Amino acid sequence: MLLNRNAKKWIIRPDGKEKVTGELRYLTDLTAPSMLHGKVLRSQYPHAWILSIDTSKAKQLPGVRVVLTADDVPGLNLFGIAFPHQPVFCQDRVRYIGDALASVAADTEELAEYALSLIEVVYEPLPLVDDPETALESGTIMLHPEGNLLHQTSLQHGDTNIDAVFATCAHVVEETYLTPRQMHTYMETEGGLFIPEDNGRLTVYSPTQHGYKDRFQLARILGIPEDQIRVVSSPIGGSFGGKDELNVQPFGALMARKTGKPIKMHNSRRESVISGIKRHPMRITMKTGTDAHGKLIAHQVRILADTGAYATLGCEVLNFATEHAIGPYTIPHVDVEGKSVYTNNGVSGEFRGFGGNQVIFAVESQIERLAEKLGMDAWALRKLNLRQPTDPGPMGQQIVATEGAAQVWAKAQESPLWAKRASSARGPEQEPWLRRGVGAALVMHGAGLGLGIPDHSGGRIELTPEGKIQASFGFEEFGQGLYAALTLMLQDCFGCAADDIRIVIGDTDRVPSSGSSTASRATTMMWRALQRLKPAFVLALLEQASLRCGVPAAELATGAGGIHHKGDESGEPVVTYAEAAAAAATPILAHTEFDYPTTPEGRVGAHYLYSYAAAIVEVEVNMLTGRVKVLQTDHVIAAGPVINPMGFLGQIEGGSVMALGYTLTEDAVMKEGRYLRHNLDTYLVPTFSDSPLRIQVEAIEELPEGDTFGPRGVGEIGSVGLAPAITAAVRQATGIWVNKLPISPEDIVQSIDWLEGVEASD
Repeated sequence: MLLNRNAKKWIIRPDGKEKVTGELRYLTDLTAPSMLHGKVLRSQYPHAWILSIDTSKAKQLPGVRVVLTADDVPGLNLFGIAFPHQPVFCQDRVRYIGDALASVAADTEELAEYALSLIEVVYEPLPLVDDPETALESGTIMLHPEGNLLHQTSLQHGDTNIDAVFATCAHVVEETYLTPRQMHTYMETEGGLFIPEDNGRLTVYSPTQHGYKDRFQLARILGIPEDQIRVVSSPIGGSFGGKDELNVQPFGALMARKTGKPIKMHNSRRESVISGIKRHPMRITMKTGTDAHGKLIAHQVRILADTGAYATLGCEVLNFATEHAIGPYTIPHVDVEGKSVYTNNGVSGEFRGFGGNQVIFAVESQIERLAEKLGMDAWALRKLNLRQPTDPGPMGQQIVATEGAAQVWAKAQESPLWAKRASSARGPEQEPWLRRGVGAALVMHGAGLGLGIPDHSGGRIELTPEGKIQASFGFEEFGQGLYAALTLMLQDCFGCAADDIRIVIGDTDRVPSSGSSTASRATTMMWRALQRLKPAFVLALLEQASLRCGVPAAELATGAGGIHHKGDESGEPVVTYAEAAAAAATPILAHTEFDYPTTPEGRVGAHYLYSYAAAIVEVEVNMLTGRVKVLQTDHVIAAGPVINPMGFLGQIEGGSVMALGYTLTEDAVMKEGRYLRHNLDTYLVPTFSDSPLRIQVEAIEELPEGDTFGPRGVGEIGSVGLAPAITAAVRQATGIWVNKLPISPEDIVQSIDWLEGVEASD
């Protein structure tokens, strides 16, 4: 249920029917005449010297058209969205099991696979570094020339002698929290089609969240100008951050240029597991103290993130985690330190929530523990310490003031689940081994890339010769409902009908650069772009219509089908859009470029726009098996006006189910640098039967008077608060504290046995 009940806004997704019927052709579904099939040879070891690579047998195999190694890269043999760090092909050393050594293009996929088996690589194994704490110890082998520490952060304010401050606290809680390595598990694995054109250009059809950034990176690798590459990046079968970084694109592009033929690549699930990035596993130690009345006094945090073999966005994820480790609370004395460490494990990088999921689980769990020590209601403890609208942000930066935190706190208590918090933990009488509990969490989440990080955007709107209002943006559609949101925004802007609209996205030859479709920024950027584009575009339209019909432009307005007499937008247009386009001597269009709004000053990565949310959860714990089932979830979201109610609901529901897996089942376990789970038969993501029977979403749409920043994106905020709400509910149901995700049924059973033993001895 949403506060926005405008029936006109509840539209069917423009791409919905094609998706649910299977008619939609994703980029990895594409084919081309005479195409070859590409495959990549990955390392046999997580850490080793490469003594030699012999590709002669593979090259001699009939039907094999090219075999490439590092010697065949004409440009930069490195890639990385923030800075080039990961080799396209390794030359002297492999650092994780997903490292690439060679690629093959052959007439069939089976032949390409066989050719990989003929490539002979001689390794000299090196000591394995699979633990971030060990990686930082003196004497541990260095994985990179700069050492094993990718990035270090710190955030302090208040008394620098925080130990002395803790000594004055009436109550102190110290705990270590462990979070898992989570897979994105998008339905469409990495792949694409790479076509060398007759004019010497290269067209890349491959899923990505940042087509222009891919084009830039590929140009460096290929050693050609960017304008010689076209990247088509939509539609995408899921991403969640996992396709923000290059994956198969360098190999497909190199082989297409080398052979002069189209190259088709599509990772198997196993290949995706081995080579794809994952959510950062983190070890977070928190020490938090209050006075006798529950006022937070001191907060100390130590974050240790396993970033794996290469950098990708490990620095930025740690920055975000550091910023959000305080939560939506005012704490006078804070001491946060973070380290992101190289290991020989799989590469960790960008993932929905971007480091917020890990630290928010920890800080909200601290609040629950402190409330119990204080003998105080945890929600009241949150209210006592909740930040005020004009308070500075977590890094001391100026942020946009909203009442979102207090609004969410108050609205959460209206949830139907709230009354159950005080009820018995017993389940149905006929099943006494089942216990139920209700838990809640409160979160704030920054949107955009943050201060000091290039966050440019742009858009274009034009009237086509056919009379369509065409909006062009460099964003990508990867399931988040961009088409529907943009359609509704355009209708709001121009009062036009859906049939009057044409949307062009995700094609570097046809759209301006709008920046990455990530960091909950796309909706805000599109909305802001349209506010900037509307005046000039509408003025040009009305002036053209005025010339044609003789009515002053001031008496006209845009509407369904064309330009109308003002006040009669629902009637017949006096000039249709097609007539206006045909009469125009020059194209009617408007273009804009701008930056995402950032705080005026502060630390790199500090955010300016924040959204707030609460998650309330009812769980059922089987005391015999230790299994936890989430029965119901309620979400309250304060993120400004709801543009697309159906999309808003889908983002929160989808994000919460993804967080359900993060909390209960998902862990890409590694042992000695190797993944133990290569497919979805053993890596368990939530299915429909695992999802809550009821998910309610309540939107708080009000923004303070004068707020010109419009709607905030909600792609991430629905996923970051569920874990601590679930673990708080487990505590109420069973008396067990959870500090490690995913929740282990074995740990639950062992804790139950221990608690029963203590009760028996008492």
